[in-house]
Amino acid sequence: MPKMDLLAAVRRVMTGDRWALAAGARLVEVRPGYARTTMRLRDMHLNGVEVAQGGAVFTLADYAFAACSNSHGTVAVALDVSITFARAAVQGVLTAEAVEESRTRRTSVCTVRVTDEEGALVALFRGTAFRKQDSLEAVLAARKARGARAQGRPRRQAGRSR
Repeated sequence: MPKMDLLAAVRRVMTGDRWALAAGARLVEVRPGYARTTMRLRDMHLNGVEVAQGGAVFTLADYAFAACSNSHGTVAVALDVSITFARAAVQGVLTAEAVEESRTRRTSVCTVRVTDEEGALVALFRGTAFRKQDSLEAVLAARKARGARAQGRPRRQAGRSR
């Protein structure tokens, strides 16, 4: 697959991450072995003590990790991840930059730095992904087929049992 087609496939696959998109995470840049995501903190991201909820920061880092580990056109899924929260964030835009530190036929190891608008470290995320044999193109084809089947299927009426 040519480089531009590969990166376009990564972007299309990443638009299927409904959780990250609902949280407001955006994929800003992706290239082989690298990804950058951003998220503007909103009230919904704050926890009970008025700082960014750990799950919101984790979601942003995980989204960058996913794009980075999938950036070679092969489906990669998380095997193990950890995050260390370095400082609280309360407002502004957070940026997560993922760098692939190691890649083998079966694994991808990435480090993700989450920073605030001033460049201060908010969190450090480390992830290992299992690289499957499936291509991202196959994922996109399956998504398209599911969509076509769903459009052709009549909707079930509320209250009716099968």
